[in-house]
Amino acid sequence: MTDDMAAMPEDMNDTSLEEFIGELEQNEEIAEGKRRTGDDFFRMYLEEMKDIPPFSAGEEDRLLRTIAEGGSETAREAVKRLTEGKLGDALRIAKEYENRGLHINDLIQEANYGLLIAAGTYQGGDFDRLMEQTVREQIESALEEQDREKTVAEDMRARVNVLKDISAAMAQELGREATAAELAERMKMTEEEIRDIMKLTLDAMSVSGV
Repeated sequence: MTDDMAAMPEDMNDTSLEEFIGELEQNEEIAEGKRRTGDDFFRMYLEEMKDIPPFSAGEEDRLLRTIAEGGSETAREAVKRLTEGKLGDALRIAKEYENRGLHINDLIQEANYGLLIAAGTYQGGDFDRLMEQTVREQIESALEEQDREKTVAEDMRARVNVLKDISAAMAQELGREATAAELAERMKMTEEEIRDIMKLTLDAMSVSGV
């Protein structure tokens, strides 16, 4: 990710964490998403964040110096406190990636993991830039993986449909069900691939109650 990547929103620090959480709680789209999934993790998470004390004057700088020095229990405690205090910033970044394939709960998980990586590997310099870069990389990697999985699933569904059609056609031709070997020869695939597709078809039928 380049240095001239999207900068942190200008108003990120103009809104207090409590105000930001309040706005999220009133967001009907989020509320509807929670109702659809039956998962109240997000609202519980917002409630827990309200209990996190903000950094006191100069606390963040002291934490960063301690972490950069490293190698002590004090440094590990500093990582924990810095991560805790920066959860609101990670959440703000995660919110930018809504409606791109991952549920808000998953976005939060990825953002927090990126934040933890940034805090744990900090050695000096602009922590906010490091944090944003690491959080975005973590989220974007998860989104790319989601896209890959979706593509594989769509390809497999297409193969299942083709197998069903060819299997039905061969049954009419042969007067019996075609064997895996015969289907493999017709579809230019290995028998193992045919059996994998058959297993997926049976699993899907089992899940749907067919």
